[in-house]
Amino acid sequence: MYSPDDTIVAVATPPGRGGIGVVRVSGPGAAEAVKAVLCDPVDLPPRRATLTAVRGASGRLDRVLATHFPAPASYTGEDVVEISGHGSPLLLRLIVEAVVDAGARLAEPGEFTLRAFVNGRMDLVQAEAVVDLVNAVTPLQARVAFDQLEGTVTGAIGEIEAELFDLAARLEASIDFPDEGYHFTAASAVAAETQALRRRTETLLADARRGRLVRDGCQVVILGKPNVGKSTLFNRLLGTARAIVTEVAGTTRDLLTETVEIDGVPVTLVDTAGIRATADAVESEGVARSRGALGVASAVLLVLDRSRPLGPEDHELLRATRSAGRVLVVNKTDLPSRWEIGDLPAESPVVPVSLRAEPALGDLRAALADMLGAGERLRDTPLLSNLRHIGLVERAAAALARAVAAAAAAAPEELVLADLQDARAALEEVTGKRTSDDLLEHIFAQFCIGK
Repeated sequence: MYSPDDTIVAVATPPGRGGIGVVRVSGPGAAEAVKAVLCDPVDLPPRRATLTAVRGASGRLDRVLATHFPAPASYTGEDVVEISGHGSPLLLRLIVEAVVDAGARLAEPGEFTLRAFVNGRMDLVQAEAVVDLVNAVTPLQARVAFDQLEGTVTGAIGEIEAELFDLAARLEASIDFPDEGYHFTAASAVAAETQALRRRTETLLADARRGRLVRDGCQVVILGKPNVGKSTLFNRLLGTARAIVTEVAGTTRDLLTETVEIDGVPVTLVDTAGIRATADAVESEGVARSRGALGVASAVLLVLDRSRPLGPEDHELLRATRSAGRVLVVNKTDLPSRWEIGDLPAESPVVPVSLRAEPALGDLRAALADMLGAGERLRDTPLLSNLRHIGLVERAAAALARAVAAAAAAAPEELVLADLQDARAALEEVTGKRTSDDLLEHIFAQFCIGK
């Protein structure tokens, strides 16, 4: 782990040129290190931007605003000084070098947020939400991350953990004073309270699938036989002519991927080669890759041509995608129909379209969003979205299930208490009350330098 006694410095704004660049300094010697590189003697009053200049080894570097945030009312809980200068990568690097020469060291990735966690400015869930907020690419992702930064997960977990602590304490007191005849809770009450806590953890987990979907996105594969309109659909959903579209069957020979937002969810669309038997070696490889893409897809858009009879390839694809989440896209509705919608499996949503005439595809987007959300509205902000949190809450739910079974079977109180303590330990790992240095290093290594 990093030493908390050091003063650290890093550029806090993204790489590249911009109107403004920020250098962040944190630690017990932050104010002194910054004052040592300023051209003018200033006091740096708390939380007030001070106009001054920075000097380096070669003289004056830049005109800057320096703002001092004294401990503990700062991002890290330590003394923090932020230097706002012009957004030249060269100038920012020279400012950092000057502060290092004044006694600071370069920050490690995520070290500012790690110090905020260590100093109690945020818990581990909120710290992880910081990187999710930085990495958000859709408004819904940003909203979920911000809610977690504001403490939605922390509050929900904290309420369950507090009730677990109270129940475990009463049960432990009963165990500790058996001869005195003290019983701080009845067996029936233990079973009922444990069952209620189990239901609350399962309620959190019920939203976890949507949370993962919003946070991590998904992959949707567009399948169909040649010339049914797969590449046109790909281009329409993207809003740009990314794939080549011609009247020649087999134009697409490889997988094309692009990311698009569907109702707040980042969706990686995969355009594939048309499924058919072919003697062309290159096209055969493309068809094999198309079949392989089906195995890793979160969902499938199966495109069918209504202006031609359903052929063996169509029926094969209907069978192959039967167990996958799919939307059946019936294309070319502007042409005379050769089969009826009722001929298709009733269990899959069917969206008739004319890709030639419908650039917006609102009904298809809505059907895809509903299918990805398992029939729930994706804009109802999910609580759990981080895989680490989900795994730990699942562990707590399993421990509570064991406790419910043990209490219902009138097992010794020690066995029920052990399961309750396992559940509480898992929930404490979510927020970081219990954690290892290795886990902290793994989490904060995913951050950018300067955050």
